[in-house]
Amino acid sequence: MNKGLEQVTTIAEVRKRVSLAKQQGKRIGFVPTMGYLHAGHVSLVEKARQNCDFVVMSIFVNPLQFGPNEDFSRYPRDIEHDREVAGAAGVDLLFTPTVEEMYPSTVLTTVSVTQVSEPLCGKSRPGHFDGVATVVLKLFQIVQPDAAFFGQKDAQQLAVIQQMVRDLSVPVDIVPCPIKREKDGLAMSSRNVYLSAEEREQALILSRSLQQAQAELKPGALAREVRENIVRTIETQPLADIDYVEILQYPSLEPVTTLQKGQQVIVALAVRFGHTRLIDNEIVTI
Repeated sequence: MNKGLEQVTTIAEVRKRVSLAKQQGKRIGFVPTMGYLHAGHVSLVEKARQNCDFVVMSIFVNPLQFGPNEDFSRYPRDIEHDREVAGAAGVDLLFTPTVEEMYPSTVLTTVSVTQVSEPLCGKSRPGHFDGVATVVLKLFQIVQPDAAFFGQKDAQQLAVIQQMVRDLSVPVDIVPCPIKREKDGLAMSSRNVYLSAEEREQALILSRSLQQAQAELKPGALAREVRENIVRTIETQPLADIDYVEILQYPSLEPVTTLQKGQQVIVALAVRFGHTRLIDNEIVTI
């Protein structure tokens, strides 16, 4: 465990401690999260520790990225557990602001990344990625990291942030990190706690369908046919309610018809089991 873990709640405190670390010549790594930490988050910290000298983690459930009928109030929170996990993983500074600290008045300035934010989750969650881009840019301004670490499970979020950083010349290296999975293949997510035993068992069809699809992703294959096969596989589970199954170019998220050698594509899924919406994906070079 990192005995030196410090927890702060204000922007001023973060800036003070990061400034001191920079004066000491330390490279700053940043892991932004919404908390309820699991092994997927820990893998981001491990990557940050490999690349940086001083690791900052934020825990902030960002209201800007939740729609009116989404689960902001239900989103799982356990700050005591999170502090233990963060310390054990090697986080140096834990930033846990309140909503009032982050947004002391009505937010009149937001960041909107077009095109890459529009398909997939952007289609069913309008405004979601504006909220993501706004809070991430704000956190970058607060922490001033040299590198920031994001999981590939939220691949569209990753693409949005990479585009924002390029377009706005934000001096942060964005480091993608592989999806962390349970032993049975289910992608780790804070939302998995909502699943009943039966829902969780049927949710394994997501990773299985992605594995099956990889064998079909070859030069000359039609994306539409591969997609239809994935849909049929998922529909074998009676509790599965498909939001989307898509095969797109990555990271541009532009449509693709016939797969071509050397092309990088994402197979992206969003499926509800009961009240719980799960996402998963595989990024493949053809």
